[in-house]
Amino acid sequence: MKILFIGDIVGSPGRKGLANLLPYLIEQADGVDAIIVNGENAAGGKGLTQSVLDEILDVGVDVITTGNHVWDNREIFRFIDTEPNLVRPANFPKGTPGRGWLVATAASGTRIGVMNIAGQLYMDSYENPFHTFDAIFSQIQTQTRFILLDFHAEATAEKIAMGWYADGKVSAVVGTHTHVQTADEQILPQGTAYITDVGMTGPHDSIIGMKKEEVIERFRTMLPRRYQVASGNIILCGVIIELDDETGKALSIQRIRLPMSDVVKAQ
Repeated sequence: MKILFIGDIVGSPGRKGLANLLPYLIEQADGVDAIIVNGENAAGGKGLTQSVLDEILDVGVDVITTGNHVWDNREIFRFIDTEPNLVRPANFPKGTPGRGWLVATAASGTRIGVMNIAGQLYMDSYENPFHTFDAIFSQIQTQTRFILLDFHAEATAEKIAMGWYADGKVSAVVGTHTHVQTADEQILPQGTAYITDVGMTGPHDSIIGMKKEEVIERFRTMLPRRYQVASGNIILCGVIIELDDETGKALSIQRIRLPMSDVVKAQ
């Protein structure tokens, strides 16, 4: 089984990169069984709308994960409880709209469990992510052996700790949130694929997706600025993870950093 996980989609440039590069990626990978993306910044760089969610699903995505920016566009409250392909961090307080995990049937017919948990360090006051993992895993493991955790966190140490904690329990732990791809993809000893951050899909001539000048001015003056999504140098970042069909354990993890300009030149 092959899972394609694509990192944080930023605004319309990220959606453009997804739509244009996804067919090429699938062809190069000789097919994938499930496609998962993090979409918390997909609508104008802040949150999700129904039309943006539909646009992402229409290109062949099976599941959309989110993170701390899930509520940035209030339209999400209209559909988060009824959208079957969307998850938000599971460690929000009890009673928060939406769900923190799901078991989806991909286009290939394969059932895959997707968990979404947020970190605590330098983040909001989420419930303990390790306790949350335990509670979810006890439920999801009875439904499928293919399980992916999107751990949406800031601190690399916390992400690495989660990787080791989940090793042998889930098929993969992929980090999101920082928008900067790390080069530490690996298979942990008990068979879990791991990467600290898959990176972002969107404009890389930017500061984590936003126009450089505005962010620099904020750092330089310490005064509030309204950030806008940048546009130049669209790159898709993600990983392809191959799993053993019998055990659900990872066989390989391949890091992807694909500039849209490279694909356009090759066509």
